[in-house]
Amino acid sequence: MFFGHISNFEEKHYPSAVCTALEYLKNTDFNQLEVGRYPIKGELIYAQVLDLETQQKSAVLPEVHRHYLDVQYLHAGEERIGVAVDSGDNPIANAYDAARDILFYRDVANESELVMRPGNFAVFFPSDVHRPACIDGKACKIRKIVVKIAVSEL
Repeated sequence: MFFGHISNFEEKHYPSAVCTALEYLKNTDFNQLEVGRYPIKGELIYAQVLDLETQQKSAVLPEVHRHYLDVQYLHAGEERIGVAVDSGDNPIANAYDAARDILFYRDVANESELVMRPGNFAVFFPSDVHRPACIDGKACKIRKIVVKIAVSEL
């Protein structure tokens, strides 16, 4: 997992595909884009613009992906993201959905939290469990962008 701020990342510290995603995030005006999916490199790298409302942590299931990395970028609002290493023995809530490349756990052991503010990004690899869009203090609307990167691009 990587965590940082879009205004201050150094390309030499990240794989090329992650740099592609971060450059897209840094140079795109997300106030002008509608909610939806935007290709960056076809199905290999693409962005999803999402408008969400944060929820209680207990209402959000932890998730993992097997074939894509998530670059989660907070454009507006405040959120917390639960994070943990996927130990492989967390109780499964919803079995792996290959079409969506997602598996949901009921809960996860040894979870920490990231405090996200506008401009923060986090990169989650298939070994990273994450629980996004959790309340930080009080519920609020957030605009976040998730760039999906196929593992094959690394």
